[in-house]
Amino acid sequence: MSDRDILELAPESRLPEEEGAGKGFWSKLKKGLSMTHHELLERVDAAVEGRGVIDEETLEYLEESLIGADLGVEASLEIVQAVRDRARGYEAKDPTRLRTMLADEIAVLLLDAPQPHRRPPGPRVTLVVGVNGVGKTTSIAKLARRSLDEGDSVLLVAADTFRAAAVEQIALWGERLGVDVVRQAQGSDPAAVVYDGLQAARARAIDHVIVDTAGRLHTKKNLMAELEKIRRVVDREAPDRHCLTLLVLDATTGQNGITQAQEFTRAVRVDAALLAKIDGTAKGGVAVAVARELRLPVLYLGVGEGAEDLVDFRPREFAAALVA
Repeated sequence: MSDRDILELAPESRLPEEEGAGKGFWSKLKKGLSMTHHELLERVDAAVEGRGVIDEETLEYLEESLIGADLGVEASLEIVQAVRDRARGYEAKDPTRLRTMLADEIAVLLLDAPQPHRRPPGPRVTLVVGVNGVGKTTSIAKLARRSLDEGDSVLLVAADTFRAAAVEQIALWGERLGVDVVRQAQGSDPAAVVYDGLQAARARAIDHVIVDTAGRLHTKKNLMAELEKIRRVVDREAPDRHCLTLLVLDATTGQNGITQAQEFTRAVRVDAALLAKIDGTAKGGVAVAVARELRLPVLYLGVGEGAEDLVDFRPREFAAALVA
């Protein structure tokens, strides 16, 4: 049975409150996607306004709307084609049915994309990468808060020794969260800072080491090489730790974020993505493009400015919050 068959058998079962996802999660997700949600709903309603049936003109307008929300051209065409196969000739007086079909097809598409692996047991290292300005430092604080809430001990490693004040920013978050920070002077070798951090984590039996790396512009090959060096240090010095390289993307940049991600994945190993600032854009559909076009699992969504404003990426709930 396909994902689409399962969704069609139980169309009313998608509400996260009824599935145990938690009202807190659902409210944060809805709030984070509110700009994109309202934009798409207005467009869906406008597409069917005054029409007796869902026709080709309606579907073309929907296609433009999805592309405008940065779901990506390929994904938008695929979604609309699936809706076309299901909805041609349906009455268009009530847009709710069309919204439900859109949510179904977005969920099917996301479920067909690579899914994030469940976190393995034991100690771990997260290397956080991304260009300057994407919200990397705040995302690190959110990851730390998540681990603390789960009962893990956390150590932050300030390996962005290139950017002025980067170490101070991480140190400030460490103070706010009550988490130790391993740091060296600006201009120090980032791999050496990571080495010190791993030694400290071993001595203190830390569960989760989160490493801040320099805001690496995708045109700076030397910085990409530095990131590969850091990864080698982790693999050599902490073979017992599961290592995840997490790429932070700014959702407000839309397709530019896709370009950044493509450059990163060509140059270095990236395991998954975190979409930051999704609450500040009407282009939240870029999560679909990341998952579908890049075949890169989306792990988290940043849905606010606070350290607690991080939610898991769950395809079905995301699709429902987007358009249903």
